[in-house]
Amino acid sequence: MKKIATVAAMAAATFLAGATPAYADYPDSPVQFIVPWPPGDFEDILTRMIAAEFQEQTGESASVVNRPGGGDGPFPGALEVLDGPTDGSVVGSFVIGVPVVGPQIDIGIEADSFTPVGIFLTYPFVLAASGDAGYSNMAELAAHAQDNDVVLGHFGAGLTPTRASFAAAKLMDFEFADDAAFDLLDCNTLSSGDADVINTTLALIEPCLDDINVLANIGSDPIGKLDGVETLAAQSGVNDIELWNGLFVKKGTPQEVIDVLAKIASETMAGEEAQQLMAETGARVYWQGMEDSAARIEADRAKIDELDSIIGE
Repeated sequence: MKKIATVAAMAAATFLAGATPAYADYPDSPVQFIVPWPPGDFEDILTRMIAAEFQEQTGESASVVNRPGGGDGPFPGALEVLDGPTDGSVVGSFVIGVPVVGPQIDIGIEADSFTPVGIFLTYPFVLAASGDAGYSNMAELAAHAQDNDVVLGHFGAGLTPTRASFAAAKLMDFEFADDAAFDLLDCNTLSSGDADVINTTLALIEPCLDDINVLANIGSDPIGKLDGVETLAAQSGVNDIELWNGLFVKKGTPQEVIDVLAKIASETMAGEEAQQLMAETGARVYWQGMEDSAARIEADRAKIDELDSIIGE
């Protein structure tokens, strides 16, 4: 009887092993990293570094697939990941808007649709004005705006840095006379007078940095290469939400898969190439693991609600 029980147990174990994917051997097929933006920006560059390191370490093919959504932003690309398998063969590289805003807009993304592997990038967003504008920080801008029209240029009213800018103005008791969304916000936007203040990334105004005033950076920490420029939060009292990007997998993906992705991505972000990108551009490059990323997402959902309350939405 004992022998029969042992044989039965071995047979059951063999069956279960055959029925369960061998995630300890992940990856056992090509892996795609979905970037829901055109090639060339920080999230694309860093995700390509991760994919290259993934392929180097595992020997399995890894590629970055760009899925820009046009007017729908990152959401078509996010839905492609959501429609995919849970075996780690499709990985999303998403900005804050996917897990924080996605569940609010009734497109099929729920609060728990994705599991964060980790967050690795904070975009160097700033508020900038021309050098002869007459104001060089937020307090001076607020005073100037009491008696003068100030037009804000941004990448979209719903984008996190734009919401933060509107909320900061409310808290500092001034309003922008007008605002407009642009496809590109760079030195020419200021020199042409199309906008008085622009909400853009540091890389886009780097060529004219000596000729403009950077009023604030939008995030939790100052940008090292902008000596003396304080954060928008420190100057206005608005919360310190920032535009970030991270790796995500569909809910239900095994922890073993997440661990492999996290190990490789964290090593990539600590590597010389990624750290050099940070030094050159002002983007913050780091690795924040799964649990800390999940907590950050929850905190950012509350921060977005707070901004909307201040703005009056």
